[in-house]
Amino acid sequence: MLVRASCHQRPARLAVFGLAAIALLVTATWARADDPAGVAGLRSANASLSSRSQQALLELYSLQTDLGQAEARIAALEARSADVRRERASAQRLLEQARTDFQAAQGQLAARLRQLYIEGDVDPLAVLLGAQSLDEVVSALDGLDRLATQDKEIIAQLARAKAALLTASTRLAARQDELDSLLADARGTRASLAAARDARASYLVSLRNQQALNQAQIDRLTARASAAEQKSQDLTPTEADTVPPAPPSHGTMTVSSTGYCLKGNTATGVPTSKGVVAVDPLVIPLGTRMYVPGYGEGVAADTGSAVVGRTIDVWFKSCAQAMAWGRKTVTITLH
Repeated sequence: MLVRASCHQRPARLAVFGLAAIALLVTATWARADDPAGVAGLRSANASLSSRSQQALLELYSLQTDLGQAEARIAALEARSADVRRERASAQRLLEQARTDFQAAQGQLAARLRQLYIEGDVDPLAVLLGAQSLDEVVSALDGLDRLATQDKEIIAQLARAKAALLTASTRLAARQDELDSLLADARGTRASLAAARDARASYLVSLRNQQALNQAQIDRLTARASAAEQKSQDLTPTEADTVPPAPPSHGTMTVSSTGYCLKGNTATGVPTSKGVVAVDPLVIPLGTRMYVPGYGEGVAADTGSAVVGRTIDVWFKSCAQAMAWGRKTVTITLH
């Protein structure tokens, strides 16, 4: 028997299963509108973001280490500065005391000289005349000389101590100025490092936020694609080389079936495929699923001028298969 491709010669008005076409159309439109870069593009962007995040993290660790070293240097300089301030304060106190002692010694010496040479309370001649012996005279004169010499030595020692303390105070002041300058530089360095660390940390957070947004978009796109694929699989007949077992019965109908291999697109633009069955929509509504013994699962997705009443046409990939099917009466199961 000739296949329907040669028997009916009707136009390829294959009104394919509407829901499958809509699902494919919606999926394609959504992919164009909401996913211009695609999942692959987002994953590539995330790989680049991950590399940049790793680099930023290493830089953040380095900045944190430098900042810790700057903090340690500032602490050391502040401790040394505190020591110098204490040394300066001590030297200043000693210098003030030396000045006081020096002034007191000078006053004491002046008073002794006035007493010996000006006021005449202790006259060397009187000492000489009042002495009982030469030894007494020598002893008295030596005593006066020793007192004067001691006063002069005390004044000289105080002068040297004052000069040494003044030198030490000047040196400590210079050291304090140097430490203040070093502290200012160290604090400036710490401020710069802290600002760089905060900027790098903020940059790292922005990279990770972008990664999270991209991953969320990837998850949404993947979920939508999986849902669309599942919908398409649910609505589109599969091309199996073997005939699947008959599904549970929801009604049967005995029809005359013809095999055909006409290829082309339907009125909606969807191409023919295995499982497309042409029916009379007044008998079997379009979109009805069915099981055809010896053929397998099918969907009422086409009509034709020669398909009238209890008649169906089943599509085959090759004309040889269609000719082998020919025309036969079968009892189909509708579900």
